[in-house]
Amino acid sequence: MSKVYVLHENEEWTSHLTERLEQLQLPYELWHLDQGTMDLSEEPPEGVFYNRMSASSHTRNHRFAPEFAEAVLAWLERHGRKVINGSRALRLEVSKVNQYMALNQQGITTPKTITAVGKDHIIQAAKTLNKPSFITKHNRAGKGQGVQLFHSIKALEQYVYSEDFEEPVDGITLIQEYIQAPQPYIVRSEFIGGKFLYAVRVDTSEGFELCPADACTIEDQHCPTGEEKNDTPKFRVLEHFQDPIIPQYEAFLAANDIQVAGIESIQDQQGNLYTYDVNTNTNYNKEAEEQKGEYGMLALATYLGKQLEETSTKQTIAKS
Repeated sequence: MSKVYVLHENEEWTSHLTERLEQLQLPYELWHLDQGTMDLSEEPPEGVFYNRMSASSHTRNHRFAPEFAEAVLAWLERHGRKVINGSRALRLEVSKVNQYMALNQQGITTPKTITAVGKDHIIQAAKTLNKPSFITKHNRAGKGQGVQLFHSIKALEQYVYSEDFEEPVDGITLIQEYIQAPQPYIVRSEFIGGKFLYAVRVDTSEGFELCPADACTIEDQHCPTGEEKNDTPKFRVLEHFQDPIIPQYEAFLAANDIQVAGIESIQDQQGNLYTYDVNTNTNYNKEAEEQKGEYGMLALATYLGKQLEETSTKQTIAKS
């Protein structure tokens, strides 16, 4: 029997989806890809395969899960299986450099960024960037890993050459211009089936940890603004959100064969929009959705069910 197969490495981020799949009475199977084997001489089972591999897997001691997922996706795609967020999506998930190049290819503006490998080169990159304030971040990260704000080269040197320096898992550090927004928030636009679902305003006054999943714990050590905490909900679904960037985002997703994603953007003081992150294993915030009455995981499960139905119909016709 055809099923929905969910490829992942974090059960906490998958439970909300399986609840919705069960609610819709859809057959499914979880493939946890931290470890395992795969016989390349065999054919994959029939069904729809949804890739939810995360760039932050190494923070959960699943260091090689993305590499294993890439191998599995190559196997599935070789045999023509229906894959949601396939190998191209995974490539962008684990590399912000690849994200930025793909976004720029579609005419979408990203913050000025310089890559560096090696501590001395990180310092040199910051000098070359020549901005009064700048951010460092990891090329392969997730959950705001490695994101810190600096206001001087001296402060960066003190961090880079200290024991507190956090080495990126792939060795690549990004030095990026700091976009100062008029108010401390970013917008995260959610897409399912390559189409816009809704946008969330995310309060950044407490730091860079912007993961909307209920399982995420905010343990921010480097506040980007220095502002005091407030009682405003961190995540809020925006009513009737419209922006000219949305069609561009949809075109970007189509060009890169990405069906499910959350795309984060920020405006500067002059109103210029910068896109800085693409999350292809996107999660949704329960409290924000309950206030709006719109549910991402339910929409996602419904989409996967439709894909499964279409795939099963094609299989039946092919066999008849």
